[in-house]
Amino acid sequence: MTELKYWLWLTSCPGMTPGKVLMLLDHFVTPERIYYADREEYTLFSLTERQRRSLEDKSMDRPQKILADCERLGVDIMTLQDAAYPQRLRQLADPPAVLYWKGKKFLFDEEPAIAVVGTRKPSQYGKRMAEQFGLELSRGGALLVSGIAEGLDSCAIRGALKGGGAVVSLLAGGVDRIIPKENRFLAQDVAAVGALISEYPPGTEHRGEHYRPRNRILSGLCLGVLAVECRTFGGTMLTVNHALEQGRDVFAVPGALDNEMSEGTNRLIQQGAKLVTSGRDILEEYWDRFPLKLSAAAPLPPQVVRERLGELAETERSSERDKNRERSPEPESQMPKQHSGREIVPRKEQKSRFTDDELQIIAALEDKPLSADEVVERTQILARYVLSALTMLQVQGAVEELPGRRFRALVELEQ
Repeated sequence: MTELKYWLWLTSCPGMTPGKVLMLLDHFVTPERIYYADREEYTLFSLTERQRRSLEDKSMDRPQKILADCERLGVDIMTLQDAAYPQRLRQLADPPAVLYWKGKKFLFDEEPAIAVVGTRKPSQYGKRMAEQFGLELSRGGALLVSGIAEGLDSCAIRGALKGGGAVVSLLAGGVDRIIPKENRFLAQDVAAVGALISEYPPGTEHRGEHYRPRNRILSGLCLGVLAVECRTFGGTMLTVNHALEQGRDVFAVPGALDNEMSEGTNRLIQQGAKLVTSGRDILEEYWDRFPLKLSAAAPLPPQVVRERLGELAETERSSERDKNRERSPEPESQMPKQHSGREIVPRKEQKSRFTDDELQIIAALEDKPLSADEVVERTQILARYVLSALTMLQVQGAVEELPGRRFRALVELEQ
């Protein structure tokens, strides 16, 4: 703890950049020596006036506040000197000296981690692809890494959660500052099964100048980066550029030539990125390196899946026809009730599949689609719990979101 406060003092000095921190550490070796260095020693380095003044400020108020905030929020702190610090990040030209970590600890050097990135304003095709790849990568054993912004980040995360895998989200602000605010409950889900990571202490607002440094960590933690949909400029391409500089693999989803949001991914394919149409296309690149994590769980190619589903459906139809021949027609009054194609959840399975709040919400949505506010009014459940439950129900495929932020039940509860 004594050494940690010096790391926090150094990295929270106003104006200090990761590059300057590393430069000072190369000379002084430890943050504690930097703290106790003479003022004249700071003049030996190419520091701005602001950076020198901040190093001359020996107040420990900032580090103490950061430590208190982390303890209150359940946030762990990892420094460059820690044994668990990812070697993948150590190899970067400017690794973050400190990481703030909320959630599970991952040994990234032993994880087949794949970053999924894309535009914040995707087409419907882009949304489908991001969720599909998130789900397939997750089911195939990969650790999905993304931001948590609106658009394709959120779609990929929801797909991975639906696939039952862990997710890591890199933030451009404190782990307690989620933007957009609508994703705060999604962030809670990520922290519950994965982790939220940032090089900025709690309380730090997301700023434009933080995204480029954030992106280098996002790609640096991963084996490869998948671009789902993007323009030829912007944050996604910056992340891809970081990946190329770091020697990471780059994958891209092809898109329609008349879709401006596919300009970037199509260009990447032209320039040598691997064109991918399924999660398997990515996973097969790493099967030899991670046989225990990937091979057993790797998804079948889509064509094989379709063939097997077709064979299964035909077998079921044949079996049903045989049964119909053997039994006499039932009176109309005894015919089973039709339920508009929705899955009927048997009474005995309801408690094991859903929480009490989720069951109330499904019941409220069975008659007609409702907005979140209408669900709150009908169920009398607190709004924050309704929003969290709606997210998890979508992940489970029990509820879908319609245009206009209205929600519809995809299952029906047996009475």
